Amino acid sequence: MRQPPQLSGARWRKSSYSNTNGGECVEITEDYPGIVPVRDSKTPHAPALIVPTAAWSAFIATLKAQA
Repeated sequence: MRQPPQLSGARWRKSSYSNTNGGECVEITEDYPGIVPVRDSKTPHAPALIVPTAAWSAFIATLKAQA
């Protein structure tokens, strides 16, 4: 079983679709080859969701196709 990546030094960025009130923000970091850690900015110390890069790319492509 793999250990989760150490994310304490990650450079997080918010979604461009996050609202400006400081809520409803999704953050990701692209510092880790092969995975995209995703978190809720309201709970930055909670565990991040770890998504394989290919799955994240497919998710984003689907969102863009729906827009």
